[in-house]
Amino acid sequence: MGLLERPQGIQVASPVSRLREHRRHHTTSYKSSDHLIQKQKGRRQKSKRRSMDMGRRLWLARVPAVATTMVVMLSLSSSLCVSAAARAGAGTAGAVAEPQRHPVVLIPGAGGNQLEARLTEDYKPSSLVCRVWPLVRGRGGWFRLWFDPSVLVAPLTRCFAEWMTLSYDADADDYRNTPGVETRVSDFGSTSTLRYLDPNLKLLTGYMNTLATTLEKKAGYEEGRDLFGAPYDFRYGLAGPGHPSQVGSAYLQRLRLLVESACAANGGRPAILVAHSLGGLFALQLLARSLPQWRAAHVRRLVTLSTPWGGSVQEMLTFASGNTLGVPFVDASLIRDEQRTAESNLWLLPTPKVFGNTTLVVSRSHNRSYSAKNMTQFLRDIGFEEGVEPYRARIRPLVEALPEPGVPLTCLVGTGVDTVESLVYGDGGFDEDPEEVVYGDGDGTVNLASLVGPIKAWSDSPTQVVEVVELPRVSHSGMLNDKSALEQIIRIVDSINFNATSYYQSS
Repeated sequence: MGLLERPQGIQVASPVSRLREHRRHHTTSYKSSDHLIQKQKGRRQKSKRRSMDMGRRLWLARVPAVATTMVVMLSLSSSLCVSAAARAGAGTAGAVAEPQRHPVVLIPGAGGNQLEARLTEDYKPSSLVCRVWPLVRGRGGWFRLWFDPSVLVAPLTRCFAEWMTLSYDADADDYRNTPGVETRVSDFGSTSTLRYLDPNLKLLTGYMNTLATTLEKKAGYEEGRDLFGAPYDFRYGLAGPGHPSQVGSAYLQRLRLLVESACAANGGRPAILVAHSLGGLFALQLLARSLPQWRAAHVRRLVTLSTPWGGSVQEMLTFASGNTLGVPFVDASLIRDEQRTAESNLWLLPTPKVFGNTTLVVSRSHNRSYSAKNMTQFLRDIGFEEGVEPYRARIRPLVEALPEPGVPLTCLVGTGVDTVESLVYGDGGFDEDPEEVVYGDGDGTVNLASLVGPIKAWSDSPTQVVEVVELPRVSHSGMLNDKSALEQIIRIVDSINFNATSYYQSS
């Protein structure tokens, strides 16, 4: 996901004209997604012998760390939200002018919000530079860990890798920060830390700002009133049943309280969750781990943007040889070691349910091919033995069953963008870039099979409403800035707020 793209200028039609002219949108509402799968199979693969574009980094999803600054949320019962909504509706019967806006909660993808850190006496730096940098820090010694452009300077890259690295504690069966490194996510509930990754470099590090600004200008939303953000420590993830996940579970609880308080502050109207990339996986887990009564009272619709329901082949590139984001003079192996430790990266590996026995990686030096079904062998052969047990015990049970959301779902997916489909490594093994990269369909980061394949099971359910909107030539990160994508998001929000019938058919 290219997080450092410059925001695009946007022009969005008025809500009224958009609702009236819905047939112009390229959208699909269906009980089956077979046509998308067949389209994927029919598209010609493009095989190109060339070095990999290292500027494409799969930052998809990583989970939030426990933030020191907690926002106190009011947890209300489902019945309170429902009754408040009923009173609000009764009090505005016959009113036409102002829509009853449902609150919107934005959930970013991996690397999609700022992350802060501070160093304690327990930190054992590899060099003096890592102990004293950055020279200027905030109150309590906190500094912005992600994103700060100084970490891209070669001497500081090692420090950045040390601070970002996680470790798996086998005794606790959970992930931990590097000893002596504390991390937090500030301004939870606000969109401030997910609009820009570096507020000093807004033109270069814009993330969800264009989307948030569009909601404000085109749909009348206001920060802190009915527009909220749910940032997290994207290095962490979740685990399957019976396994602890302290940081990930804490985030789901904070997200739940945020949704409840947003509902209560807006007349009991249930929220619209808009989640990008990995954020969609977290949103799904929040819904799956909630009672039906809670879902019905607090969430009106889940809108996912480029969510990798079945992982991504590009993540195998990250694990095998690292991804330097195209930055020169940066040691790819150093970055790779840090990237491998992120719990969320294991979550984003291709899943057997979606990719089956399809060959995804070939290693000539090992005389072996790898599919999603022998991922543990892949982890061993790339030299990441410590990742085998967490993947086998914690991650695979999590991804084997993909529960339906239990609320109406709209999936926006980009198509027609060259996306890594398979990798061939030569005699040099995984310490070198792949010799051959085969491209297929997707959004440039997530394969089409992962974007739409798992949705088929949900669309076959008699109780699950599913809408898929296909956006040709829209990339993974472009989904947050592209005019057609923004129009679709505003269309969905308008149809709910104006109590209009969206043009999808749930037949």
